[in-house]
Amino acid sequence: MILAHLRHPFLNRAWFGEVLRFLIGGVLNVVVGYGGYLILLHLFRYEVAYAFAYVLGIVVSYVFSTLYVFRQPMRWRSALRYPLVYLLQFLLGLILLKILVELAHMPQRYAPLAVAVLTIPATFLASRTIIRTN
Repeated sequence: MILAHLRHPFLNRAWFGEVLRFLIGGVLNVVVGYGGYLILLHLFRYEVAYAFAYVLGIVVSYVFSTLYVFRQPMRWRSALRYPLVYLLQFLLGLILLKILVELAHMPQRYAPLAVAVLTIPATFLASRTIIRTN
């Protein structure tokens, strides 16, 4: 009986379901964000296009994470706190974007995909904490 309580959280079915739904949401967010980035890249420099696409991604991510991933009602408190996770992720992403484009000479079109792969998984616990906190 005691061993059942000591199992790793990722072995818990509910936790695993959230992780799986979060990964699906991450893919959706990358598709929306990257699509927005490609469209905006025709109008702005890559840094500005990235910023606008990032804000769009925050909105999509909050709605999807709240209603589908963590199955919680949307609340003003969590909606106002949710962007804090992405502010840190944005700053890290912008630094990584600069490094990839200017130092690693990765094409501007593909660098945001690499940034997303490196930063999306780190947002799971912070997102979960903010959305599940009443």
